[in-house]
Amino acid sequence: MEDKSANKKNEGSTNSEFTSVTAGKNLNQSTPDSVSTKPVKPEEKPFSEFILDHLIPDLTNSLTRKGFPPKSLTLKSGERPVIGGNCWMLVCEISSNRLFWVCFSSDNIKSSKTICLSETPIASTIESFLIDEKRITGPLIISRILQRLNGQKWLGSN
Repeated sequence: MEDKSANKKNEGSTNSEFTSVTAGKNLNQSTPDSVSTKPVKPEEKPFSEFILDHLIPDLTNSLTRKGFPPKSLTLKSGERPVIGGNCWMLVCEISSNRLFWVCFSSDNIKSSKTICLSETPIASTIESFLIDEKRITGPLIISRILQRLNGQKWLGSN
């Protein structure tokens, strides 16, 4: 005797396979023709590309909208202010006496970060930056920078 439930099961899979095969191509299999290419998120781009092409222009626009266009905003590698050690730094001069550095311990936006603030050419305050965040994005970095600068009362009174 034949097991009819097994046949039904096989018929169902055959039918679903049949319906997903179109013009000789199985749509359930990934082929170059059927792969949809999603645009790469800015945060998934190489570090310097993300910083130079996305973070710097967006941060410049955000600071300018707040009425504080940066005099300079650059990415450089060098010695971390206050505590030393090599790192990548986003260095911003808001006015002649206000500077901040966002330091990345490596060329990865997910690496540990610090923010340094100063009202002289030498950094005097250093703090951990974005230590509890699991997903780091450009808008998150910018919002936290603005939040920290606002807390310092550099963007006007609170």
